[in-house]
Amino acid sequence: MDLGIAGKWALVCGASKGLGHGCAQALVAEGVNVVVTARRAETLAAAVAALRALNPAVEVRAVAGDITTPDGRAQALAACPQVDILVNNAGGPPTGDFRDWDRATWIAALDANMLTPIELMKAVVDPMMARGFGRIVNITSAAVKAPIDILGLSNGARSGLTGFVAGLARKTVACNVTINNLLPGPFDTDRLAATLEGAAQASGQTVAAVMAQRALKNPAGRFGTAAEFGAACAFLCSAQAGYITGQNLLMDGGAYPGTF
Repeated sequence: MDLGIAGKWALVCGASKGLGHGCAQALVAEGVNVVVTARRAETLAAAVAALRALNPAVEVRAVAGDITTPDGRAQALAACPQVDILVNNAGGPPTGDFRDWDRATWIAALDANMLTPIELMKAVVDPMMARGFGRIVNITSAAVKAPIDILGLSNGARSGLTGFVAGLARKTVACNVTINNLLPGPFDTDRLAATLEGAAQASGQTVAAVMAQRALKNPAGRFGTAAEFGAACAFLCSAQAGYITGQNLLMDGGAYPGTF
């Protein structure tokens, strides 16, 4: 299927590796020009080289910086001639017990996983509506639908973003601007390995062993891949997805046991 977005410009946050990189790869494969951001310049440079090799016909620009800061957002937006597609993504906050989190810890989580996506949406949504095309995809978490006790910071911040999007998405869709959330469950990423590190230490096993055991417990019998996550993101960004907005697409291999 031709997704009808070749030649568009996308801003993809947190795209040096993992799910963000998977989204950037899928968009580049569809002929989308991309501006990719990440904090670590060296890792980002390697990601950009891979993206350019994937499709030499598109333009790939890199902005190394902290997207959760006003300066980081300004630099990223300035590098993109126009933002037709926005993929919001930031590393999840640390795990732990809510009794140990002070106000500063909560504010950092909200800044990264709720307020930064909102600020970026605020910067691009009106120009998108004026042009009559826009696709915004927020990478959140399956914990929005099935909260995980040790991920309280993520549960709270990402749920706040989800509620905000539910209202805004209904105001933009008449102008062909859609806003949706992708909710990843367990994917084979560095983030998952870091989350399971505590379990590995407690059991005396390696992280790889714990991950293998957890993968087998998933109904799919495995973890998801960044490539299949990116493909779902690319479809939500397609011309054909103009009638899908305000939705939360759960990608977890069937781990969530509910009907709704």
